[in-house]
Amino acid sequence: MNEKMQKEINDQINAEFWSAYLYLSMSSWFTEKRLTGFANWMYVQYQEEVSHGMKMLRYIQDRGGSVKLQPIEGVPSEWKSPSEAFKSTLEHEKIVTSRINNLMHTALEIKDYATISFLNWFIDEQVEEEAAAEEIFLNLKDIENHPGALRQYDREFIGRTFVDQTITQ
Repeated sequence: MNEKMQKEINDQINAEFWSAYLYLSMSSWFTEKRLTGFANWMYVQYQEEVSHGMKMLRYIQDRGGSVKLQPIEGVPSEWKSPSEAFKSTLEHEKIVTSRINNLMHTALEIKDYATISFLNWFIDEQVEEEAAAEEIFLNLKDIENHPGALRQYDREFIGRTFVDQTITQ
C-alpha cells in the first residue's frame, strides 16, 4: 500500500474514532437534558463512526498495510441548546466530508484504484450524514423555544437503531 495513502487513512481512522467520542459525548449531554430520542440518535451516530473507523482499519490490513492507532483528543461536552448541538454536528460532518474528499484526491493523484473504489462508499455516506444533520438542525431551530414541540420531536428518534452497513459493503 502506498505510504502516503496509508498514513492518510490512518489519520482518518483517528478522526472517525474522535467523531465517535464526540457523538457519545453529545448522547450523554442529551441524556442529562432528558431528551432521550436525541440521545439515542447520537448514540447510533457513535456506533456508526466506530464502524467507519473499523472499516478503514480492515481496509489497511486487507491491503497488507500497517495500522497505526493514535491517541484520541478530548471532545466537547457542553452545548447551549439542542439546536447548537446539531449545528455542531452539521459543521463536524462537513469537516469529515472535506477529509474524505482529501483522501479521494490523494487516491486519484497516485492512481490507487482500489482505494478510489473503497472511498466511494464514504463519499456517498457523507451526503446522507450532512443531509440528516441539517434537517434536524433546521427543525430544531424552528421549534426550540416551544418545549412541547421539542419534546414531541425528540420522541421521533427514540426508535432509531444501528445497522452496520460497513460489513456488507
